[in-house]
Amino acid sequence: MHSEGDERRTGLRARVRGLAVDITPLRSSRDFRLLWTGELISETGSQITLVALYVQVYELTGSVAAVGAIGIVQLLPLVLSSLFLGPVIDRHDRRRLLILSQCGQAFASILLLAGAWWGDPPLAVVYLGAALVAGFSGFALANRSAMTPNLVPAQQLSAALALNQVMWNTSFIVGPLLAGVLIDRVGLTWAYGVDVASFVATIVAGVMLAPMPPKREYEPATGPRGALEGFRYLRGRRVLQSTFIVDLIAMVFGMPRALFPTLADERFHGGAGTVGLLFSAVSLGAVVGALTTGWVTRIERQGLAVLVAVFVWGVAITAFGFSGSALAVALGCLAAAGAADVVSAVFRSTILQRTVPDDLRGRMSAVHILVVTGGPRLGDFEAGLVAAATSSTFSVVSGGLACMIGVLVLAVTVPEFPRYHDRAYLEPT
Repeated sequence: MHSEGDERRTGLRARVRGLAVDITPLRSSRDFRLLWTGELISETGSQITLVALYVQVYELTGSVAAVGAIGIVQLLPLVLSSLFLGPVIDRHDRRRLLILSQCGQAFASILLLAGAWWGDPPLAVVYLGAALVAGFSGFALANRSAMTPNLVPAQQLSAALALNQVMWNTSFIVGPLLAGVLIDRVGLTWAYGVDVASFVATIVAGVMLAPMPPKREYEPATGPRGALEGFRYLRGRRVLQSTFIVDLIAMVFGMPRALFPTLADERFHGGAGTVGLLFSAVSLGAVVGALTTGWVTRIERQGLAVLVAVFVWGVAITAFGFSGSALAVALGCLAAAGAADVVSAVFRSTILQRTVPDDLRGRMSAVHILVVTGGPRLGDFEAGLVAAATSSTFSVVSGGLACMIGVLVLAVTVPEFPRYHDRAYLEPT
């Protein structure tokens, strides 16, 4: 007979397994496994470039506003790629588009590599490279997002999306840490060079994938008219709209990454290595959060879960602003923010992917990626302007508080969002 202690241990193991991320999609789907592995490598390289861009602009100008302006420089290409390239995803083989987008991203990184090789390139050259990186990466992310539901069975979608969060946030940890080491020890040229080489992984994965022609009952429109079909689909779907609005609230007001170079210098008295630590801390928390998402499939009120997660993000960012010069405390606050963010991302992505038909998925994914990647760019600009007018600490704290207030306002003005039930279908109201 089992003792009471044995039963407790068995129960504890069962609860732990229930928290652990479900890796079934990686075991059962060859194509999902290929894409996931290729992205892990190439996204790590992209994060190296992200840190290198911020460090390079801060070194060239010494201006937090100039670093924040990277966000505005990258926003226009993101908008254009969503308007003109989003509809393409619903008309062509997504596997081929994956390969083309990776080649485009590699070209943008080569331009930044050439500028770093030059020595002290004109700021316009760095901004141009940053703009091209944003445009191609926005299209690549939208295309890959539209591919995921076709790589796994419907019942594994939440698990696959959680695994994607593990992959992305692992790259968000490793990439910035590598960037700090590379920039401090061998310079920006090597940092950009590693990024260029990393794109080979996803290109090879794309070549090995099975073709993925679009599923559609009609020929979708092209250009801006096609993109507008995605926005028209949002009309009246207030819950779906809210998944975008709440992410904008979090990223525009509560994303202080443009301040990391100046905070590393002025508050923590460090260099590129400290910048890499600040970036990585957010993602470390996100990876821990993603690795314990076994419970997400049991949550039915997904809208409420998103609101709670984003509110916690705001609390953690505010605490980061008050952390002073204690680097360990600051990193802990950023890690807590990252854990909250990944929970929000899983539920927002699940609501989107489960409710959008496949023949609109490319366009809606483009809208989703525009919000997910455009929000932080607007946040860079907002944080840089506020910090330039006041102080970096005020910028961080005020942004975190604004995020919390925004969540409460959204919950009151769109009551159907916190009430949204997983079994509900998002029909226009």
